[in-house]
This record gives sequence, structure tokens and C-alpha cells, in this order.
Amino acid sequence: MLRNYEIRLVFLVMCTISLVMLVVAAFFSLAAVVLVLLTSMLLIGCSLLFTRLRYQEIEKLSGYLRRISSGDYTLDVRDNREGEFSILKNTIYKVTVMLSEQSTLLHKDKIHLTDAISDISHQLKAPLTSMLVMADLVDDAKLPEAKRKEFTRNIRIQLERLDWLVSTLLKLSKIDADAVQFKKDPVMVAGLIEKALQPVLIPIDIKDQTISITGEDSVSFLGDLNWTTEAIINILKNAVEHTQEGGTIAISFSENPLYTEIVIKDNGKGIPREELPFIFKRFYKGKGAGEGSSGIGLSMAHSIITKQNGDIDVQSDIHEGTTFRIRFYKRVI
Repeated sequence: MLRNYEIRLVFLVMCTISLVMLVVAAFFSLAAVVLVLLTSMLLIGCSLLFTRLRYQEIEKLSGYLRRISSGDYTLDVRDNREGEFSILKNTIYKVTVMLSEQSTLLHKDKIHLTDAISDISHQLKAPLTSMLVMADLVDDAKLPEAKRKEFTRNIRIQLERLDWLVSTLLKLSKIDADAVQFKKDPVMVAGLIEKALQPVLIPIDIKDQTISITGEDSVSFLGDLNWTTEAIINILKNAVEHTQEGGTIAISFSENPLYTEIVIKDNGKGIPREELPFIFKRFYKGKGAGEGSSGIGLSMAHSIITKQNGDIDVQSDIHEGTTFRIRFYKRVI
């Protein structure tokens, strides 16, 4: 304790004052000298004692902070007494709890990042492996021309899949990082549906599926047309993929004072009830997912919609079809 410069200074000042008082008391009587001496000793002793006790508390807090810095967040230093030290202890405990929660979140983020990298690697590995094999076959001079064209076409398909996968992952990462500024423009739902249907018209025609659209031309909401189109396209692709040839996909939209609603319903094979809680999770692929499915389309749709003050719900039964219900709220709820 006496190694501290401030304590030595205080001790020196108190001793100096005591000596001065002793000199003054000597002019009066011996009893005054004894009284001043005893009073000075008691004051200096009490001061050193209380200072020592405070330093012991500081040493405990220092040890507590060292354990925190080493990652031990289980200690509880709180007490119910009054005073500055109790306030300091309670403040340190609050900071400890906050650090513990942040450490837990960082650990979860690390696990999530590891899983995401693993999933992305798996998604990229399949088409890359397929292209490497076909590229080796194309190099064979004895390969028939028909097979060479077939392999070349397959390589192009895999490259397009890779391009879509990388592009979608980049979009998702921007959305997750809040790097996308969604516009809040009036979006006419009829035009939105028309724009979203364009990329899926050919698959719909190939599978001879029927599309029905119901809704008033005046229905609208505030949002981002391009990003919302991206979300609807992914939902429509899912509906087309899981609806049999000759099936139907019904799109309806309406609005009320609370929200604008878009409903996309198909009569396809449906989704098992146990899979419904997971279909919006990234890279999740159900048992009925197609071979080329990446498991990120619905996840991206969910992110885009929820970032625009909306929500998306799904209802489905096996062999009875699936219904996606999208709502864009007019007020924050």
C-alpha cells in the first residue's frame, strides 16, 4: 500500500500536520502534547486502516477483472450495500453479463459461419466436379461429336448454375449485412406479378401448367420493386418445381387498411409437416427437393420480404399443395 505515491504523500502531510500541532501544544502543557499525540496517532492509524481496507477491495476487483479478461464470466461480484464500491461492483457485473452474452453470440456466429462455408463449399463442389469430369471427356479425340455437344451443353448448364449460385449468395450476404437500401416506392402488385412471371413462363409451358391471377389493378404497397420481384420469382420457381405436369398455380392479391397480401397457391405434391419450420433456413433442402436445388431461394425470399416490414407464411399438406401467404404491412407492427 505504501508503495503508492498518493498514499505516501497523504501519510507525509498527516505526519507534518501532527508535528506542527505537537509544537503548538508544547507551548501550553504536557497534557496538551499527549492529547495531540494520541489524537494524531489515532487519526493516522484509522486513515491507514480504512485505506488498507479499500485497497483490499480494489485488489479483489483487479483479480475479478483479470479473470474476466481471461474469459471467466461466471463470477458474481454484486453486493447489496451502499457506497461507491457497491455501485462499481454492480456496474462491473452488468458489463460482465454483457460480455458473456456477446461471447455467446460470437461463438454462435462462428459456428454459423463455419457451417455456411461448409454448405457453400458443398454447393460449389458438385457442379465443379461434374464440369471437371465432362471437360476431361470432351478432350478425348475419339469422343463422338454428338456426345461432345451434349457434354458442352451440360458444362454450360453447370456454369449458369454456378453463376446463379454465386450471385444469389452475394445478394444474401448484402441483405444480411444491411448493406441493401430497400426503396419505399409505390409498387403496383399487378405489375410486380407480371414481371416475376417472366422468368418462369418457359418452365410453366414445358410442364403444361395453368396460371390464374386474381386481384384489383389498384392494389399496391410501399416497397422495392426489383428486390420484391426477386423474392416472388424464387417462390414461383419453387411452386413450378413441386407442381406436377398439368397442375395449377393460383396467384391472388388484395389489400386492406392494415396490409397488402399476396397469396401463391399450387396443387403440387406439398411439403411434409415436419419440414415446414425449416423451409426458410439457408441451404435447407427437403426430401422432395430437386437434384439441382440449392436450398437458398426461399431463404432469400424470406430475407427480402421481412426486411421490408413484411412477413411470409406457408401452409401445406402432402398431395394437397402448398400456399405461400405474403403480407406487406402499412404500419410497423
